[in-house]
Amino acid sequence: MRTIIKKNEQLSANSNTAILVSNTNHLDGNLLDPAELAYIEKEYNENKIDCFNFNRLNYWIFVRIIKQEKETHKTLEHFRKSGDKLQSELNSLKLTSITLQGEGISGNEILSFAEGMALGNYQFIKYFKDKTEKKNSLKTIGIFSENIEKNQIEELNIVNEAVCKARDLVNEPVMYLNAVNLAEQFTLMAMDSGIKINVFNKKKIESLKMGGLLSVNKGSIDPPTFTVMEWNPGNSINEKPLVLVGKGVVYDTGGLNIKTGKFMEEMKSDMGGAAIIGATIYAAAKAKLPLHIIALIPATDNRLNGNAYVSGDIITMHNGLTVEVINTDAEGRMILADALSYAQKYDPELVIDAATLTGSAQRAIGKYGIVAMQSQAHEAMEELKKSGDNVYERIAEFPFWDEYADMMKSNIADLINAGPPEAGMITAGKFLEKFTNYPFIHLDIAGVAFAENRDSYRNMGGTGFGVRLLFDFLKKQS
Repeated sequence: MRTIIKKNEQLSANSNTAILVSNTNHLDGNLLDPAELAYIEKEYNENKIDCFNFNRLNYWIFVRIIKQEKETHKTLEHFRKSGDKLQSELNSLKLTSITLQGEGISGNEILSFAEGMALGNYQFIKYFKDKTEKKNSLKTIGIFSENIEKNQIEELNIVNEAVCKARDLVNEPVMYLNAVNLAEQFTLMAMDSGIKINVFNKKKIESLKMGGLLSVNKGSIDPPTFTVMEWNPGNSINEKPLVLVGKGVVYDTGGLNIKTGKFMEEMKSDMGGAAIIGATIYAAAKAKLPLHIIALIPATDNRLNGNAYVSGDIITMHNGLTVEVINTDAEGRMILADALSYAQKYDPELVIDAATLTGSAQRAIGKYGIVAMQSQAHEAMEELKKSGDNVYERIAEFPFWDEYADMMKSNIADLINAGPPEAGMITAGKFLEKFTNYPFIHLDIAGVAFAENRDSYRNMGGTGFGVRLLFDFLKKQS
């Protein structure tokens, strides 16, 4: 069950309430008595304490004094993280509901606090024997504020739901979520949101000559899928569609270049790109954004058997280019390349792909943002960066110079699928660029799709990192 945020038209007496302020000057005596106000003032000024809890026996009053920065996006992130901390306290107290009341702060700050609470309250407890014992108590978050409209809360609930759906998909083990079942989950999302969906089976994929997807799938006992999702409302403002592409490697062993040590432990998350792309178009449709959007999701696992593709193989891709396989663990770009080539049929305004593509990206900037590159899409990249700041899913743009493409040349084919260790995230992007003829943005989410340890409201395990970013970007386009 997801945490529901709702608008309260009045502040009920004797209900759990959180008072949010940026400084003590905004506190008044409506809910706090003079002794409590004096105590807060003293502890905040003398000891820098900014969290206060008052037990009224049958309800609680929480006061949170949250730091404001000169940069708005940093302030909003403080509010999200403070919201996450409060939801943890509420669950420890077994409280089921809370009402947020802001004093002297903006509506966006209150919404960000609620967002942090709701996303922090996410759980993936499907496989526990005793789910009741594990389940969080918090169910609803009320907002009492004249500065916030119901439609803003409805939109926040939609985006939060999409993030949680993406997290669920990433957290599922491959024994449940193979390529076929992943497509089935997207079908359910499409039915719930009015999205048109078409799932290509292996025979159809063969007819399209998607050699990259088929070669990676050769080591699997499960067939591949290629999912096409389309949101095209009657009031679309874009003449050409926006196309989103997500890497759907539901499990990556590395193939014959098998992963060693601990590198295989999180590989159920290698479909994180597919998860956020499917969840993003779901959110766009639920919010009825007036945009024509298409999502393309190639999916398979990358395993070993006697027929698995090997280093030295030469693969003919969907667009006819040939690729010499250097490393079977560079499989993500193989399936993405076919999807990017297929996207040309739509004559798109812009294509954005998302993929857990390279360890190089993770080593470059860690867990703090997304590595990105662009081709013919400078203005769109700048807008995407702004959205990244807005939702604190930040983007680090890397150079995309022509010289990096030289590192992907083969002596016996058009391309190799893996270059030298240097600038691996960029050469992977240059490989993908060879399959595009339109404005293109590549997002490498390897460092952010899965969290080994709890990361505030992003939680532990699948993070859904990228859904809020892409939704904010799409909303601004509309």
